[in-house]
Amino acid sequence: MKTTPLLKKFTQASIIASSLLFSQGSYADTILHAFNWTYDDVATKAQEIADLGYKKVLVSPAYKSSGDQWWARYQPQDFRVIHSPLGDTNDFKDMVNALKAKGVETYADIVFNHMANESSQRSDLNYPGTAVLATYAADSTYYNSIKLFGDLQTGSYGANDFHPAGCITDWGNPGHVQYWRLCGGNGDVGLPDLDPNNWVVSQQQAYLQALKAIGVTGFRVDAAKHMSNYHINAVFNNDIKNGVHVFGEIITSGGAGDNSYDAFLAPYLNDTGHSAYDFPLFASLRGALGFGGSMNQLVDPAAYGQALTPDKAVTFSITHDIPTNEGFRYQILNATDEVLANAYIMGRDGGTPMMYSDHNESNDNNRWLDLYKRSDVAGMVKFHNTAQGHGMQVMSFNDCIILFKRDHIGVVGINKCDNGQDVWVNTAEHNLWWNKNYRDVVEGVDVQNINSQWHKFYLPGRKARMWLME
Repeated sequence: MKTTPLLKKFTQASIIASSLLFSQGSYADTILHAFNWTYDDVATKAQEIADLGYKKVLVSPAYKSSGDQWWARYQPQDFRVIHSPLGDTNDFKDMVNALKAKGVETYADIVFNHMANESSQRSDLNYPGTAVLATYAADSTYYNSIKLFGDLQTGSYGANDFHPAGCITDWGNPGHVQYWRLCGGNGDVGLPDLDPNNWVVSQQQAYLQALKAIGVTGFRVDAAKHMSNYHINAVFNNDIKNGVHVFGEIITSGGAGDNSYDAFLAPYLNDTGHSAYDFPLFASLRGALGFGGSMNQLVDPAAYGQALTPDKAVTFSITHDIPTNEGFRYQILNATDEVLANAYIMGRDGGTPMMYSDHNESNDNNRWLDLYKRSDVAGMVKFHNTAQGHGMQVMSFNDCIILFKRDHIGVVGINKCDNGQDVWVNTAEHNLWWNKNYRDVVEGVDVQNINSQWHKFYLPGRKARMWLME
């Protein structure tokens, strides 16, 4: 279907009125989620990461944990030292310094809801346990050299620091989800659930302060859905939050009106003031790009509670939980749709975008291996960095396409359908500069030279175009 100038002119006023979206400040730099990368690997690639345009790197949890599986990183044994297959405290410090030297910040993934499930090794709830304490004592010089805080001759948590044993059964009840344990089924006793008493909170604060002292400037709160907002606010006091970006992981299947959003994410945002993964926008993307969906859903989803406000949103097309957990794999986008989704979140004005790159932990044929440096993704990061601080206006949309601009700096066009579409735009009305080349950064070939009032943008089927003014 061809969008004619007459039809375009007829709908222009309503489009502008409905599509004037929010603008945001410079805080929205792209985060590279270096999932399960060793700290040495991140440090080695610091120059490359900076050259690609990433301004922040989120690394996997840094504390004492054991086991080679990725999920073992989410089972803390001791917060007082960094010691895991990803590296130790010295490796972590070297990584932070290497990134900082290239102008890149470090974000840390943290787990405060629970400790490691070690019921198969011992029945007590003393952490890190006598075996680990014996290891510390046997090599006290080394372990004290990597200590973040505390006294490694004694334990950190005991039985009184945990909620009573019991597995979550009522997943729609916040009290049940936040008070009982995450269990794996088949008799699994679950991850010991920490009680937010004064001692627990003080130890968690000491850990965060130690990471801040090293140079960490952001925290991703894992399993925030399973922590009470009282616990989160007790830990993240004003001193802890000063100068850092905090965002929580609360998985929902939609935005306002969705039970998981209304019961968990909305109260978290309201009560803590923190940011969060924008699962409402992700649901909007899945709906719009999916069979029977319409790109109209992406014109201004926040206006209907189907996206978070820009200051609270961490936007994405994939997170590590989605492919690595069987219960969330239904949310994986078609590979082409994921490219279109990335173009949308990297092209729009709103939120802090995150790009995920792993080592095939989910066994998906290396789908996200080295994604961070893929040519289309690198182009999208370039577009985002160049357009940052410029307003966004939607110029055209229908069931198949959305076309929006970032002031005069760039134009983004996304076509979810199989057939290409012509979209006519009044360049004078939209203040697009004439006699300038606008080059697509996704595939690097398509160049638009605007030299008249009405300009035709062609959007090929199942493609995204991100034209950046040269």
